[in-house]
Amino acid sequence: MKLIDGKAMATAIKAEIAEEVKQIVANGGKQPHLVAVLVGHDGGSETYVKNKVLACEQCGFKSTLIRYEDNITEVELLACVDKLNKDGDVDGFIVQLPLPKHIDEQKIVEAIDYHKDVDGFHPVNVGRMSIGLPCFISATPLGILTLLQRYHIETSGKKCVILGRSNIVGKPMAQLMMQKHYGDATVTVCHSHSATLKEECREADIIIAAIGRPDFVTADMVKDGAVVIDVGTTRVPDATRKSGFRLNGDVKFDEVAPKCSFITPVPGGVGPMTICSLMKNTLAAGKKEFYK
Repeated sequence: MKLIDGKAMATAIKAEIAEEVKQIVANGGKQPHLVAVLVGHDGGSETYVKNKVLACEQCGFKSTLIRYEDNITEVELLACVDKLNKDGDVDGFIVQLPLPKHIDEQKIVEAIDYHKDVDGFHPVNVGRMSIGLPCFISATPLGILTLLQRYHIETSGKKCVILGRSNIVGKPMAQLMMQKHYGDATVTVCHSHSATLKEECREADIIIAAIGRPDFVTADMVKDGAVVIDVGTTRVPDATRKSGFRLNGDVKFDEVAPKCSFITPVPGGVGPMTICSLMKNTLAAGKKEFYK
């Protein structure tokens, strides 16, 4: 069993990005600028945005954090999005989800200029990705794909089972894994209504678990030599921790790991690569790599 170290890989990639940014600026180019819009004080969002700002510093980006209280109106938030769309100094921006219930998240996502949609959530980017055109790819699937590629894990012709069908992870991951120039795998998507979920998993060469249920994937669901990517990050109570909780993956790590050829831990696996992939998208936005 080999542990896939997402933290070390993300550190290496951010160093590569920082070196490229250094060369761009030395040649008279523009420093990439990422803006994060944070509404309210959700604990997970606060931590995530804080890590994004830190990653920007490590990559040599300019970063801006715009904060709003959770009583901001939808109209006011749309006005903020419009302003960022029109700001020539801003290469990419994100509106951190989830948003308060009185705000239509999809309306906000669709209001973002897809040229600056470094989260890869806009329907234009989602559509382009689905047919293999250059675009911003959602950060978590891009991070997983990068791990598979950099660890030289064979995906072509392999049976890949994805647990979960969210718009942010499950669906885009399935699209990427089946495309010729990414995964080239045979893909099955399972979810809470899949009658043969366990049987599908037992036949999989690669399992990507993004179902949001702690310890859902157990040893009897994994064949010997499988590659297991755990996307789950559920907070579960833990009285031994100062925070009072710990992050738990979708995979029962201790019993599944011995059966695997490769496996990601939680934390330290997919999570750091998600933020790293946002940095990759921001660099691409600054370079006008996908859209002129």
